[in-house]
Amino acid sequence: MRKFNIRKVLDGLTAVSAVASASSAAQQQQTGNRETEIQETLQSEHFQLCKTVRHGFPYQPSALAFDPVQKILAIGTQTGALRLFGRPGVECYCQHDSGAAVIQLQFLINEGALVSALADDTLHLWNLRQKRPAILHSLKFNRERITFCHLPFQSKWLYVGTERGNIHIVNVESFTLSGYVIMWNKAIELSSKSHPGPVVHISDNPMDEGKLLIGFESGTVVLWDLKSKKADYRYTHDEAIHSVAWHHEGKQFICSHSDGTLTIWNVKSPTKPFQTITPHGKQLKDGKKPEPCKPILKVEYKTTRAGEPFIILSGGLSYDTVGRRPCLTVMHGKSTAVLEMDYSIVDFLTLCETPYPNDFQEPYAVVVLLEKDLVLIDLAQNGYPIFENPYPLTIHESPVTCCEYFADCPVDLIPALYSVGARQKRQGYSKKEWPISGGNWGVITQSYSEIIITGHADGSIKFWDASAITLQVLYKLKTAKVFEKSRNKDDRPNTDIVDEDPYAIQIISWCPESRMLCIAGVSAHVIIYRFSKQEVTTEVIPMLEVRLLYEINDVETPDGEQVPPVPTPGTGSNPQSIVPQSHPSTSSSSSDGLRDNVPCLKVKNSPLKQSPGYQIELVIQLVWVSGEPPQQITSLAINSAYGLVVFGNCNGIAMVDYLQKTVLLNLGTIELYGSNDPYRREPRSPRKTRQPSGGLCDINEGTVVPEDRCKSPTSDVKDNSFSRSRSSSVTSIDKESREAISALHFCETFTRKADTSPSPCLWVGTTLGTVLVIVLNLPPGGEQRLLQPVIVSPSGTILRLKGAILRMAFLDTTGSLVPPAHETWREHHEDKDEKEKAKKRRPVSVSPSSSQEISENQYQVICSEKQAKVISLPSQNCIYKQNITETSFVLRGDIVSLSNSICLACFCANGHIMTFSLPSLRPLLDVYYLPLTNMRIARTFCFTDNGQALYLVSPTEIQRLTYSQETCENLQEMLGELFTLVETPEAPNRGFFKGLFGGGAQSLDREELFGESASGKASRSLAQHIPGPGGIEGVKGAASGVVGELARARLALDERGQKLGELEEKTAAMLYSADSFSKHAHEMMLKYKDKKWYQF
Repeated sequence: MRKFNIRKVLDGLTAVSAVASASSAAQQQQTGNRETEIQETLQSEHFQLCKTVRHGFPYQPSALAFDPVQKILAIGTQTGALRLFGRPGVECYCQHDSGAAVIQLQFLINEGALVSALADDTLHLWNLRQKRPAILHSLKFNRERITFCHLPFQSKWLYVGTERGNIHIVNVESFTLSGYVIMWNKAIELSSKSHPGPVVHISDNPMDEGKLLIGFESGTVVLWDLKSKKADYRYTHDEAIHSVAWHHEGKQFICSHSDGTLTIWNVKSPTKPFQTITPHGKQLKDGKKPEPCKPILKVEYKTTRAGEPFIILSGGLSYDTVGRRPCLTVMHGKSTAVLEMDYSIVDFLTLCETPYPNDFQEPYAVVVLLEKDLVLIDLAQNGYPIFENPYPLTIHESPVTCCEYFADCPVDLIPALYSVGARQKRQGYSKKEWPISGGNWGVITQSYSEIIITGHADGSIKFWDASAITLQVLYKLKTAKVFEKSRNKDDRPNTDIVDEDPYAIQIISWCPESRMLCIAGVSAHVIIYRFSKQEVTTEVIPMLEVRLLYEINDVETPDGEQVPPVPTPGTGSNPQSIVPQSHPSTSSSSSDGLRDNVPCLKVKNSPLKQSPGYQIELVIQLVWVSGEPPQQITSLAINSAYGLVVFGNCNGIAMVDYLQKTVLLNLGTIELYGSNDPYRREPRSPRKTRQPSGGLCDINEGTVVPEDRCKSPTSDVKDNSFSRSRSSSVTSIDKESREAISALHFCETFTRKADTSPSPCLWVGTTLGTVLVIVLNLPPGGEQRLLQPVIVSPSGTILRLKGAILRMAFLDTTGSLVPPAHETWREHHEDKDEKEKAKKRRPVSVSPSSSQEISENQYQVICSEKQAKVISLPSQNCIYKQNITETSFVLRGDIVSLSNSICLACFCANGHIMTFSLPSLRPLLDVYYLPLTNMRIARTFCFTDNGQALYLVSPTEIQRLTYSQETCENLQEMLGELFTLVETPEAPNRGFFKGLFGGGAQSLDREELFGESASGKASRSLAQHIPGPGGIEGVKGAASGVVGELARARLALDERGQKLGELEEKTAAMLYSADSFSKHAHEMMLKYKDKKWYQF
């Protein structure tokens, strides 16, 4: 007979009906019933989930395009993303559904449209005339692979070159193929015995649109006459071609080759090049050919009225330049400038004054798309300086390891951070305005300020202004500069807690009101910073070393060695005083030669000059214990009103008074329980099992990796703890010994059931679901605070939940959030008179509880990985309970304000985002958003007030989203416009004599050549037309340009009963969708075949 677990059944019912469970729980608790009368204003209709904006550098870029009239830049990526940039603050993110790599982008210049060519042989037409661009049409090639596209200025016919060497022509209005095809064998005829290879270049002669220049990979170039449908000239060269560019007069063109040479050809002299140049080749004596160089991947040939033309190229360095960085070469007259880049060059474009190819180009800048950066070079200034990039593209300057998000910050905070950050800016930029200046800003509907803080692998911290869906870096803090840098690998014996990035930031705790900042790093170090507008020189860096270990007193370990007793607070057995200038450690090794009492990093012992901004208040380091490295810090909190910082790991908890620079508390986790410990513990030898002390591994109750270390936060080695159950049942000795401190919260509240008034305390949550309380007895303010000790003691209060504790908060009797007490910021380096006044000041406590009547209650909200509870204080009765998830676990939980009320927001590992009302924990939102595919999402996802959230969607990009219905409704207004009405510049004047003797540009009626009446219908099996989701609305939106007029005519035809065509298109769309899904599924299967689901 099947047994039923009645408790699990009840838990399941709880998850289904939160209101029922909450009311039944409230009926069981007779005490404190009047608190259940709080009016909750938040309803389900206040919530809606949608992505807002994506910031940062496009991850894995693959293509680049620029509209010289609209002044809009487009970047495509290997994952099918499309990023569009206008003036600073105007940017947009779109995504191709197939996820195939973007191989080329082509603007319909000044038309508000863009064509993208993808690696899955599809072409897409994007409508940019709407705030969220959409695909109007798609065309899927079935039998041939797309290699190159070219769309002449003010033309509606797109040339598409393929791997087979053929060229097809697409009407960009209807997105249908013309019957006109240039076959490779017709193009080369008998000039070559073998196949010429894929098409690598197509362009029309600037002076004669009827002549098409076709470059084949093998080295053959053909000038094709479109009217006569035959080749005028064929140019053959031994070396493979990478790119081709015209001189604006149409009499010469230049080719770049795989041997590092450039060949310049006169159009009417096909037998041999007019000139061959090897820009980086060593010129040998005796007239011999220069040594071959690396391929020149791209060349551009731009002319100026006043001087010599510019030849700009990427690649082509000699093979003996081993280790040299990638270069862009600018050849102008007799001068050659080699500009080194930090990353490899993906593509580059020269920005010119005119969109017309048959006029003097007048280049003024070069946009260089690098693997991890975007650089703009000013061609008009001597030395070719770069423009200062106004886009927030440096998020990944060092890999992001953690992230925090703050909304509704004090109004003076962003100006203060900006003013100290402005001093950090580099000099030597171009003095000109940023040339990518298209689009218009959206309407700002948000009045509050937002700040994002990112922690990085190199120990740096960046503050970003994130107000009104924009992003701008404010200030950068380098935490690593407090430590001695190791000069070589042999010189770093102590940093081996991690394999690399010993300064990486793990946790950030920040008080916006007091501007106090505290960080925990991967080498078990904590640094406290104070904000100051004045520069100071610190003679001796204040430092504490803490010996935090997990042992049970007076128990003999299996090794037979005596374990030192754990010091209790106030015994003075810890090195708790400020270490003098030389920073000596108590002891470098124990009696048996094991490393002992040594921190992982060495603090500098020389004076440290600190610029205005964040300045070091105190450095705290955990030390080695009997050959065992310190365990990484798992939780951290700072309180400016109390002058305290507290942190914990899997060994225990330590509290420091940063005003008096003393350790107040140093307890193993077990000792927090006192005699109330619910678990049967066993002693362990610290050297028998080592916790993986790696970067951002999940510190969970069950991982033992003997003599093993995780990689740094930036490595791809993942701890497998995400695949395990997060059950809080305690069965193994190791799980018990692994109880880590997972949540810390300072507050002024009731600590015991018998309390009649609130008092300062610290609430501690552990990975086994336990919540404990430590009482804080603070001396009076002013001078007494610096002289009298702070007394701390465990209260004996214990609460239990399922799963590790993630977040705690307190509500008053009206259901409002009780913020922790804090000081308001003031300059620390003041005059003596000011200091005297400061001594008399009492730190400001903004906690509403301090003025509450004795009879009034508080509510504590606790969120764990599995459930949430609301506890009435001081009675400690659970009045509401919600089982958030049974099969998964919560990764991030935040208590946030929204629409003048508060709620609990959770992100689960199964991809669900949920919100619950407070205090009743009614479910308000439950949306499947994204699965946890890697640790990066887990460690960077965070919610903040006013319905905002974010996470790192790729190593270089932040994705912001909102769960507020109001923000979703206002989003359309807030987004910038990409397309603006700009008049197309006038065409260049042909001049009297050129017109008279036919020397000017020759126009071509392409409709007459490529239209159905002249060229017939294209083969239906060659390509399928798929209508895009932007469809009819998009066409109507684009109806003011040249393309729009014809689109409207085609629309009228469609509406006059061409049902057969519509049916064919729908069938094609379904076939394409099925084919796309099949390919995508197969790709996913191959990608993840040998990987665990939580790996990158």
